Amino acid sequence: MLSPTPVSLLCALLLCLPLAIVFTLTTPTNPSSSTTTTVPISTTSPFLTTTNVTFTKNLTTRNPLPRFPRKTKTPQKPQINNTTTKATTISPPPGPPSGQPPLHVNNNESHEDDDYSRFQLASRVNPNPKKPIKKIAFMFLTNTPLPFAPLWELFFNNTPKNLYNIYVHADPSFNYTPSFSGVFRHRVIQSMPTRRHSPTLISATRRLLAHALLHDKSNYMFALLSPACIPLHSFNFTYRTLIKSRKSFIEILKNEPGAYDRWAARGESVMIPELRFEDFRIGSQFWVIKRKHARISVRDRRLWSKFKLPCLQAATCYPEEHYFPTLLNMVDSRGIIPCTLTHVDWRGSHGGHPRMYKPNEVGPELIMTLRKHTPRYGDDKSNGSNSSPTKRHDPFLFARKFAPGSAQPLMRIATDVIFED
Repeated sequence: MLSPTPVSLLCALLLCLPLAIVFTLTTPTNPSSSTTTTVPISTTSPFLTTTNVTFTKNLTTRNPLPRFPRKTKTPQKPQINNTTTKATTISPPPGPPSGQPPLHVNNNESHEDDDYSRFQLASRVNPNPKKPIKKIAFMFLTNTPLPFAPLWELFFNNTPKNLYNIYVHADPSFNYTPSFSGVFRHRVIQSMPTRRHSPTLISATRRLLAHALLHDKSNYMFALLSPACIPLHSFNFTYRTLIKSRKSFIEILKNEPGAYDRWAARGESVMIPELRFEDFRIGSQFWVIKRKHARISVRDRRLWSKFKLPCLQAATCYPEEHYFPTLLNMVDSRGIIPCTLTHVDWRGSHGGHPRMYKPNEVGPELIMTLRKHTPRYGDDKSNGSNSSPTKRHDPFLFARKFAPGSAQPLMRIATDVIFED
């Protein structure tokens, strides 16, 4: 065999060079190299709709997991199942029964957007319109027929209509039989479903305030009432008491037992920075406020951004008892008398509900006893006794909570007792 010459070796190298180049270009890169790809996230997620996720090629068979925000630390107490922690879409109810005034439910757009537009308009109304006559807006928040409608009919009977207005927020999820009639006919505003332990009760109250502000610029005082409320005096007495006041009446309590648990009901530190615990207040759901404070209540977005969040603990979630006392105390504490004019007896309360007066308890003695009581002013524990440091002795104008069956006993003493001042 002949030995290779230099020329033959050179030719062999030239022939192999293209094969080496091709082999080098087709060799796979390092399997640990990575690529950034945009991965869509389910639209049902409460977080972002898309996110940038970095993963390696040798893991493409796995579904990449997006990074979610770290959950807020919550109080270390047994959690209570609460349906309000889940977003629920409530379909508009069927049309009202025959003879019932229609409930004005907006089916064309989000009620939140509708509320926002209305609140913005209501917050811009004239705070001090020059009207010769001032009116009281009586606002009823209900999810039942009004059992004491006949008593309220007598209350408004023979009263000039230019002294008051009536507004009803009626949860459209319920059936109203009998329907609203008399002074309540056609007084139902645009209403949305409400649930206890949820911010829907705040929304309903703000909705009432906005309607009253936009409907009549003569509305001067705004009284929030429940279907279980009754008047304790005549219209004339009630009107004179409220119109002469330069301040609102809303209970504001600071050092109540369980206040911290209520503040942290949505999770520890969730309310910060908008609402520190030292600024948190508790009070009665029912109050009477002036036009100025009604405008403040519908204008607010800062505190509402926190109070509209769902609670984690149903047992400590009563936003309707916290939002308005906290907001008005933070904005204008000097313009408020820290008491409610709606009497309620919390002795023997059950399930967060106050004592309910039964039909056999209703009589002249009960009405006179309720009239003799005076409100508790803020954190004053004396509740109007002679040792009270306050000099005020405002009368209770309304009372709750009365059983629906009390309507007839109340009607029997209405003219000679309740409306006899």
